[in-house]
Amino acid sequence: MDVLKAQDPARIGAHTLLARLGAGGMGQVYLGRSPGGRLVAIKVIRDEIVDHPEALARFRREVETVRAVRSAYTANLIDASLDTAPYWLATEYVPGPTLSKAVAARGPLPVETCRGLLAALAEGLAAVHAQRVTHRDLKPQNVILAAQGPQLIDFGIARSAAQTALTEAGFAPGTPGYTAPEVLLRNEVGPAADVFALGATLAYAATGRPPFGPGESAGVSYRTVHDPVDLQGVEAGLAALIGSCVAKEPAGRPGLGELIAWCGVRSALVEDPFYAGLGELAEMVPSTPADSFATPAASPGPVPPPAHPPLSPHDLPTAPPAYGYGYTPTQQARPAPGAGRRRKPWLIAGATGLAVAAGAVAALTLLPSRGDGANKEADGASGVGATSVAPTTAGGDESKLQPPAYVEQTNPSRDLWKADPQSQDGQGTCNLPVEERSEHFQASVADADSDAPYTSGKGRIGLRLTSAVSTPYYVAVAVKSPHAIDSDTGKPFEGGLQDNLDLGYTSRPVALGTEWVYLTYPDDFRQVVRGKKAGDAIPVANDPGDWTVLFLHVREPRKYVTIDCRGFVSK
Repeated sequence: MDVLKAQDPARIGAHTLLARLGAGGMGQVYLGRSPGGRLVAIKVIRDEIVDHPEALARFRREVETVRAVRSAYTANLIDASLDTAPYWLATEYVPGPTLSKAVAARGPLPVETCRGLLAALAEGLAAVHAQRVTHRDLKPQNVILAAQGPQLIDFGIARSAAQTALTEAGFAPGTPGYTAPEVLLRNEVGPAADVFALGATLAYAATGRPPFGPGESAGVSYRTVHDPVDLQGVEAGLAALIGSCVAKEPAGRPGLGELIAWCGVRSALVEDPFYAGLGELAEMVPSTPADSFATPAASPGPVPPPAHPPLSPHDLPTAPPAYGYGYTPTQQARPAPGAGRRRKPWLIAGATGLAVAAGAVAALTLLPSRGDGANKEADGASGVGATSVAPTTAGGDESKLQPPAYVEQTNPSRDLWKADPQSQDGQGTCNLPVEERSEHFQASVADADSDAPYTSGKGRIGLRLTSAVSTPYYVAVAVKSPHAIDSDTGKPFEGGLQDNLDLGYTSRPVALGTEWVYLTYPDDFRQVVRGKKAGDAIPVANDPGDWTVLFLHVREPRKYVTIDCRGFVSK
């Protein structure tokens, strides 16, 4: 729980705001009090993304999901405003520590407490699934150990069976270490994936350790697909229960009813002395905004964007939450000034990316984890939205940095440009918003020998700033083919066309000024893995279709954000 800031409103709807509970990619979460004195958790969507159709659609979907899923194991919807900005939803406030905070403070849970928790959460998931909804992001931060029993929170990426098309191209659900292999490999999300996440969550509760080890997201995801869950020291019967939940294949996991029966609980979890004692970890709730909290702005009004980028707890699946209440909203994307929202090293069949190989057999191969030290580089920064940044301030302390020699992918890149079929001059749109906007940046993509749209042969990519800068402003260009490329042939994998999750072929970062800088594709582009050149850029004729061109503001080789997204159609 955090103090209100000067820019925070005094009220949201009829609710008086008392404190901040957390922040995520969609917006800010507040603790509020209804006119009758009921405590509520209020999520307010950020002003700067309300005009993005997918963001608003996702928020509306979350409201409908929370409204539909009414259970003893979920926080019920109290109120919502979806007609005009600011858009918000209010759910009942559930006091109590998150499972993540409880384990961090008290260590692993006893065996019988784990069995009771497993059965209770399975019953809660069954109630969710009965509404034909999958949670999609069950993890220790999204389980509150309330006095009346555990509660599931954050349905920000939950979906019903009728909503499977939303965000499919631009969003990978879940959290590394808790996301099922079939989701990582094929984006197949269903009830069995929630069972996997439940098993991984209980593995953490039973051991106090990340279920598939610590480190970078890529390494954790690799181990999730290929390695057994960490159950060292866990009592044999409980280990067998958890192990069945985290079977690599969905068909090998038990149904929730079967799992509850296996747990064999004979008393209510709230009667468990250890569980009851965890209530001491809950934070005190202020009765008024003035009780040990900063006084908010005097007048109600639209909610401005946060003064600082929201934290990104999504990046640290098993770390204790930064807020006492522990609300950790799932982010649609993970933008950050020091780490791109989608950037970890992914390799497949010797080339970066995730692809379907011959015979459409999916095989995920990731760069091995480099441990916590490397993780700090990509995951340690706070998340930001698509904020406008002037070149003179975009890099912060960039004047102290050495010019980056290259830029390297650090996570699957889901930016995909699609041509407008009605356009005669190569216009189109990208599926994801940029991570950092700058009105001072200009770019162009054209045929190298003319000003015509780029369709074949060599392309000329231009970039510049419209005003002078006082600190270095480094920009690299990434050109990615429509489909994952087999490094042996330089063409898409046989047996199917899989969307390209690579960052693509990249240029060296250049220090931009007001003069145009021109790069030639494919001559000035290559693929970089682990700081070394891994291959030359392929001709665009090798993969006809919609190519994506990303412009990256680079601070270090593995710290960058997108500032522009364009594309062209290869014939």
